[in-house]
Amino acid sequence: MKAGIVGLPNVGKSTLFNCLSSAKAQSANFPFCTIEPNLGVVNVPDERLEKLEELVDPERVQPATVEIVDIAGLVRGASKGEGLGNQFLGNIRECNAIIHVLRCFENDNIVHVDGNVNPIRDKETIDIELQLKDLETVDKRLEKVNRAAKTGDKDAQKEQAILLKFKTALESGISARSVEVDEDEALLMKGFQLLTAKPILYVCNVDEASAKDGNDYVDQVKEAVKDENAEVIVLAVATEADITELETYEERQIFLEDIGLDEPGVSRLVRAAYKLLNLQTYFTAGVKEVRAWTVEVGATAPQAAGVIHTDFEKGFIRAEVIAYNDYVAYGSEAKVKEGGKMRVEGKEYIVKDGDIMHFRFNV
Repeated sequence: MKAGIVGLPNVGKSTLFNCLSSAKAQSANFPFCTIEPNLGVVNVPDERLEKLEELVDPERVQPATVEIVDIAGLVRGASKGEGLGNQFLGNIRECNAIIHVLRCFENDNIVHVDGNVNPIRDKETIDIELQLKDLETVDKRLEKVNRAAKTGDKDAQKEQAILLKFKTALESGISARSVEVDEDEALLMKGFQLLTAKPILYVCNVDEASAKDGNDYVDQVKEAVKDENAEVIVLAVATEADITELETYEERQIFLEDIGLDEPGVSRLVRAAYKLLNLQTYFTAGVKEVRAWTVEVGATAPQAAGVIHTDFEKGFIRAEVIAYNDYVAYGSEAKVKEGGKMRVEGKEYIVKDGDIMHFRFNV
């Protein structure tokens, strides 16, 4: 599951990627500094993991991770191949969610591809290019479906109806994610692979003075996306880059306090990206390892077991489950068992975020 960082050239995408990832993407003050997408595997900050480490005292700790992709900047005309258009759009298609960086700060020393700062125009530039590409996808699909629909094919008629719904929306400048669909339509929609159907998180890149409360540009963005079912995060990306360069935890905390923040903004961003990808965490906790495992929301116990090893899923017998709050309240697995708070769950069990699980299997 990957989240792709997108935006116009020179808005801070690669700097943000460098803050998130141990990989160092090239970052410079000129358009198309990034050409090939950079991929980083980023740890998901989780206080629960730290608490379990404190209680269990394991040999090692392994956090959950999420993949973040730094994608080349897009320009007007990308849907027709301008700039790195085709490559850019192809890279977005491979991602499961979008992190859209918008420039919300003034700085005469940093070039803006359109000459001045206007996050709403920048957002619309990318929206239009993605919508045009989706319209092309929908039209091609309609060409095939229309023929089958004319013959009375019920499935084709159903697909035709939803495609026309998306076509109308896209032609009106409305992204696919804003179109209301029922469960059946949502399943069909997945097969279309529409770029504007992907869940999106807007990152307002501000200056240090606006890191805590935002600014007028941020307010404009929030107003513009209020009907999109999208989250907006305020981040001073250049400041976050400075924080990551500090050597000690104490130095970083002092810096954060000075600008009025409780934690680095990138920590909030990673957790938001994890949620955006519809992911949740369960834990395994033992003296050798305390580990956070990633599953999609709605995963069953056998599917969760399969994340550890496919044999666990194939031979699944049962799962022994402890709620995180119970584990912390009792202080150890043994005491949880004594208190009767360990549950035995079967194949139908839907994993809850924070579950601590052991799997019994037979292959």
